[in-house]
Amino acid sequence: MNNNFYYTFPAIKGKQATRDFFIIMCPLKILSKLFTFNDDDLPPEHRAQRILNKARIPEMAAYIVNNPKDYVFSSLTASIDGDFEFSPIDKNFDEKIGNLKVAMDSRLLINDGQHRRAAIEEALKVDPIIGDETISVVLFIDEGLKRSQQIFADLNKHAVNVSKSIGILYDSRDPIAMITKSLLEKNQYLKHFTDKENPSLSKFSPKLFTLSSINETNKKLLNKLNVKDVKASAFVNEFWDVLCQNMKEWKFVFNKDTNPHLFRSDYISSNGVVLEALGLVGNYLYKSNPNDWEQVLSNIKNIDWHRTNLEDWQYRVIGPNGRIVKSATYVRLTNNLIKMKLGLSLSSEELKLEKDCKKEG
Repeated sequence: MNNNFYYTFPAIKGKQATRDFFIIMCPLKILSKLFTFNDDDLPPEHRAQRILNKARIPEMAAYIVNNPKDYVFSSLTASIDGDFEFSPIDKNFDEKIGNLKVAMDSRLLINDGQHRRAAIEEALKVDPIIGDETISVVLFIDEGLKRSQQIFADLNKHAVNVSKSIGILYDSRDPIAMITKSLLEKNQYLKHFTDKENPSLSKFSPKLFTLSSINETNKKLLNKLNVKDVKASAFVNEFWDVLCQNMKEWKFVFNKDTNPHLFRSDYISSNGVVLEALGLVGNYLYKSNPNDWEQVLSNIKNIDWHRTNLEDWQYRVIGPNGRIVKSATYVRLTNNLIKMKLGLSLSSEELKLEKDCKKEG
């Protein structure tokens, strides 16, 4: 390499599809200086990866700052566009371990991981101490735009996001996720009739609920409450106890009088739309009726949850095509009807939603 100015990285050399590649460790404080990504102003066909979604950065940066002892980021993938040279430390020991010299006028283009890079840059502004920590980078040899685009496509083609339920099950940091998992351990019905892995229930699933729908319900239930207070966890347990005791139709399944598949085809009360609406109702009752909220909520046993009860549930749970619709508006409209069924008054905002929806209808 003729260039006298270069970066030197300890590296491991590998081979994929007959091509050499390298793995290096890059200090966080120089990551943004070394690695670039394509200009956002370029049209998609002239970029090597998707445009940077700046809305994602604050949350990712906060994740690093708030978890300095246990944050985890996977490797970045980049391409070397310029001169480089790999020198094994000891050819007699292992020719794959050595130093990678990259000319300073080379271009190191990120193929995958531009959001992680941007988040690290923002996190360093808040906590410069993490600058000496490192992230692994997989470096391929740049072979032009077409190859870089193919690398991005290949890296993302088979990527599958984990289901929300699995994400909750494995999360030991989110306080509401922790409350939800504790709830499932304590409530014998939820423990046996909740699918902890899949985002939705298959047609013949032996379960009534998904972990993600229960967790979303708990988020609404605990809205603007101190989730770290032991009272919050106790409230969640009591809320679900009241539901399990007073949802007569759920008891058909709990007592094995019917199977979950038939139940779900006849009733809507275990669906996520209804559960989240009940979470809104529970939150309202806890704040406005702290002394008798359980008694008021127990009257859900008098509500007709049949799927055929279209007079109540169409355009709230069930859409015009007869299918259950999961939307924020339908959750709020279902909350309104449950409140009215329980003899609770609607807020001005809820009344406006009712009025607006009747106009549209």
